[in-house]
Amino acid sequence: AGNAGAQGIPKISIEVGQSSKPGDLSATLQIVLLMTVLTLAPSIILMITSFVRIVVVLGFLRQAIGTQQLPPNQLLLSLALILTFFIVSPMANKAYNDGLKPYLDEKITKEEAFKKGIEPFRKFMLAQVREKDLALFVDLAKLPQPNTPDDIPLHILIPGFVLSELRTGFQIAFLVFVPFLIIDMVVASILMAMGMMMLPPIIVALPFKILLFVLVDGWYLLVKSLVESFH
Repeated sequence: AGNAGAQGIPKISIEVGQSSKPGDLSATLQIVLLMTVLTLAPSIILMITSFVRIVVVLGFLRQAIGTQQLPPNQLLLSLALILTFFIVSPMANKAYNDGLKPYLDEKITKEEAFKKGIEPFRKFMLAQVREKDLALFVDLAKLPQPNTPDDIPLHILIPGFVLSELRTGFQIAFLVFVPFLIIDMVVASILMAMGMMMLPPIIVALPFKILLFVLVDGWYLLVKSLVESFH
């Protein structure tokens, strides 16, 4: 105990009271805003990357095959996160080298760091977003028509990008659904022709759908198509 007292134990205290200095209030607000941003940062990062499209397609794939709980949600989310990290890693490295690292070295201001750090993600979103979706949010926000892509603010670009990603994800999901739907229809027709009305077609079709997915190397094709759709 004596040695601990001699060395000094770190002390953290939080005080709620009146402040007579405007700077104290400004620092408090910055801390509150920083904590808010850190709380929402994971969701924001997922919304400006490839995560939306990937997780939508993987969810529809499970529905198309007919396995309601397999693969489990945790596995699908993990796979979506891994693929998202693989796709955005070049952008993340560029954002770190151009924005965060110079700011930590005190070579640029935080405004410049944010602008340079978000620029790779802006280019990624602009390459994937539809002009129609951007125009929708520009009209809803009652903003003047932007002349260049750099004039599009983030609060317009991000929702337009998410809307475009949902549309693209549903388009890919439709193509994934078609072969499995054909198997369901064929199995249902055969069962009706044989008079086996009490046997659920989904039970009979499930092993054939799994067999088809394995024979065509479905995971390889799906992951390959998803990654290449962003290039």
